[in-house]
Amino acid sequence: MADYFDDRETQDGGKRERELCARLPDLIAHAVNNAPSWAEHFGGFNPADVTSLDALASLPVLRKPKLMEKQKEQPPFGGFAAAPVSEFGRVFMSPGPIWEPQPEGDDAWNGARALYAAGFRKGDIVHNVLSYHMTPGGFILDQAAVALGCAVFPAGPGNTETQVQAMQALQPVGYLGTPDYLKAILDKADEMGVDLSCIKRALVSGGALFPSMREDYNRRGISVLQAFATADLGCIAYESEAMEGLIVNEDYIVEIVKPGINERVPDGDVGEIVVTSFKKNYPLIRFGTGDMSAVLTGQSPCGRTNMRIKGWMGRADQRTKVKGMFIDPSQVADIEKAVSGLGRLRLEVVRDGDRDAMVLKCECTAQDDALRASVEEAVLSICKMRGEVQLVAPDSLPNDGKVIDDLRDYDS
Repeated sequence: MADYFDDRETQDGGKRERELCARLPDLIAHAVNNAPSWAEHFGGFNPADVTSLDALASLPVLRKPKLMEKQKEQPPFGGFAAAPVSEFGRVFMSPGPIWEPQPEGDDAWNGARALYAAGFRKGDIVHNVLSYHMTPGGFILDQAAVALGCAVFPAGPGNTETQVQAMQALQPVGYLGTPDYLKAILDKADEMGVDLSCIKRALVSGGALFPSMREDYNRRGISVLQAFATADLGCIAYESEAMEGLIVNEDYIVEIVKPGINERVPDGDVGEIVVTSFKKNYPLIRFGTGDMSAVLTGQSPCGRTNMRIKGWMGRADQRTKVKGMFIDPSQVADIEKAVSGLGRLRLEVVRDGDRDAMVLKCECTAQDDALRASVEEAVLSICKMRGEVQLVAPDSLPNDGKVIDDLRDYDS
């Protein structure tokens, strides 16, 4: 029988959605009333009207470039925090730089549920190699493990021989960290003649867990599952023993939208992960992570009922400079709206001799010169430069979430 962190993981999906949506008006009102940049960002929206996922989708997405810009204007949090700096237990600075406060709660970044799904239990000794320096990486799963009742060794990254010595002394059952560093530790232990068969399970994040890597760990008797977490939001989704996609964590609303704009994509299409969290001291509402994924339809075989995503599928920031001017994914979306009869679009940026050139590929059923001319006019009007237009068959473009594909060779 499957074992769950709590009953919420198996609740009816409609009930979960209704409960989350019922919390939205209070969350948005709190943000608008206590964080001036949220009031500015949302403009004239009435929080009381945001009581459904469709209503939430009408709000603008907040992306990191704007957050960074506001943080430079109003350090440290850009007016998006709903409490003064002095009320946060910790403050972090991630590369960018981007400032992040520690949210409220014993499990501040909501990681305990992911650890439980990965097999961690009260009384486990856990070795955490995520960084505790400036960024919240180490603290995200450290606090989750402590909240779950585990004992944590805060190793941080590096000093692999010392890591082995610490594991030899403490005999931890669990590992927290990046997927590849566990192999470095185990290989060093083999070199030193140290038995680390005490390690039975791992929750990894911050890098790709390749199938061959997971198989190697399985041969060593280590079960390795993944979590998708960010410094801003915490643990957004996690893998279960079913290993079929990542399950969205409770207390988050996850949407997949067209890169660079606000509109949701159909289930199965690749797009940018946009997240709403419910932390009151640092509310993040329709926050664009910049990471790409797609909704995995259906329910997980493990019995958990929340939405699943396919995992990390690249980055969404595709803004590209062509002939000295930036072309943004939103401009490609504007072309789609300007000309009826178009499906998926993909703008390829290439070199034509010594000059930049654009090729816009448009999925459509009609293949006529009049339609092509209309698209060419829209490209010139919206992008302020000419581009070749190619009309292609429906479903012939890759479903990888790319709106702009820069094919220029920068090494030649």
